[in-house]
Amino acid sequence: MEARKTYHHGDLRNALLAAALDLLEEDGLEALSLRRVAARVGVSHAAPAHHFPTLRVLLNALAAIGFTRFAAAMADARAAAPPAPVAQLRAAERGYLAFAEAQPALFRLMFTEALIDGSDPALTEAAAAGRRQLVEICAPAAAHLGIDDPEGRAALERLVWSQAHGRAHLTIERRVPRGGDLPDTERIDLAGLLFAPRGGAAR
Repeated sequence: MEARKTYHHGDLRNALLAAALDLLEEDGLEALSLRRVAARVGVSHAAPAHHFPTLRVLLNALAAIGFTRFAAAMADARAAAPPAPVAQLRAAERGYLAFAEAQPALFRLMFTEALIDGSDPALTEAAAAGRRQLVEICAPAAAHLGIDDPEGRAALERLVWSQAHGRAHLTIERRVPRGGDLPDTERIDLAGLLFAPRGGAAR
């Protein structure tokens, strides 16, 4: 009844997105369909067509939401961390991992190229926010390492991204222990290695 009330107030699109996000995490991507989303909201199976004519269009909208939340998770973690570059890099990784652990199905969707349209402007804009986080945390590392050319900076960004994404993916696939509490000292990690002074890892 509440879902129908939301629809009659003209907010069907957001109601459908909220329902789709819930279903995605509850039952997985394979079980998601426009018909099931419509049923969850309490409207006819044809009602979503005005906003989401195909499942792929809906998936794109979900991925855009995901990238927005993903960037916010990293930004929030960094805002709560000390300003030192090594602490900022570690905080961004904590935010990356926390998002993946909290919404694993959405995380998988965001990085499954076959399911979404990467040329969608809304999706591209949302993904760019996460990209900016990566560029910001890598810039001090590049300066520390004496990397001042675009190709070198891009290579460093790929390295950092690959490490964070690999850890997140392995975590949600239960290949490594879960848990986002990554200590900031007395550890061997990529941040420490990148910012290590000669003769030892950064603290």
